[in-house]
Amino acid sequence: MSNTGKAEKRVRGTSGRRERNGLTYLILIVFMLIYLIPILWMVVCSFKPDAELFIYPPKLFPSAFSMENYLDAWNRGDFGLYFKNTTIVAVSATVLTVVINTMAGYAFAKYKFKGSTAIFLFFLATMMLPLEVLMIPIFQVIRVFRLYNNFWGLIIPSAATPAGVFLVRQYFLTIPNELMESARIDGASERKIFLRLMLPLAKPVMSVLAIFAFLWRWNDYMWPLVVIRDTQKYTVQLALANFSGQYAVDWGSLLAMSVLTMIPVLVIFVIFQKQFMKGMVAGAVKG
Repeated sequence: MSNTGKAEKRVRGTSGRRERNGLTYLILIVFMLIYLIPILWMVVCSFKPDAELFIYPPKLFPSAFSMENYLDAWNRGDFGLYFKNTTIVAVSATVLTVVINTMAGYAFAKYKFKGSTAIFLFFLATMMLPLEVLMIPIFQVIRVFRLYNNFWGLIIPSAATPAGVFLVRQYFLTIPNELMESARIDGASERKIFLRLMLPLAKPVMSVLAIFAFLWRWNDYMWPLVVIRDTQKYTVQLALANFSGQYAVDWGSLLAMSVLTMIPVLVIFVIFQKQFMKGMVAGAVKG
């Protein structure tokens, strides 16, 4: 084949790859818009007065952007207290979840002891049980330890999660055992190996776990509804439910506070974005 023919073939191959990539990006953009349009519509509607929420045909933008829904809901609904409560629960539960799941996943991945495989499989089997099945026994434990109507009743039961242990274990399995052996030869203790060697390597998976743990606790509605009775200890999701009355729904305030509840999760993701992407890529490549 002549050089001209080879050059034409390379050009056609490059053009074909560009067309396939362009089609892939177009499909991704379409799916992104399908996902984002309802969220953007909620954000725009949160600035509309109630009279403009149900007009037909609907208007994309309000006649005048107003913060009245936000101010009214924040002051009338006492959302400052509910955001404080939810932050305490979400941050505490996230820290505890990362600590416990990291240690458990590390132990299952790097130490072999009698019955370790059976214990791990039994632990994973609980993932097949829905929350509704576990809710009654967990609630009974909460009552026995006097954690009912207490923030600790929201924090402690969610600390150790099978999914988190499995995620951390699989990540630690990708780290060669030779690193630990070298550290032992140099005289490092098991505690120092874990804290100084393994934890820095596990930052990506710990970030992924932290983001998901915070998201779960921040958006949790069912378990706080069961455990918390005092309205002064409500989380933000329970407070949002109060805007849905028996005969009417304050849609403007509900939309405004729903938008505010998304901000902390977005902030957490932005903070841990770099480590989160490393963890997802590492899991895709090494898994």
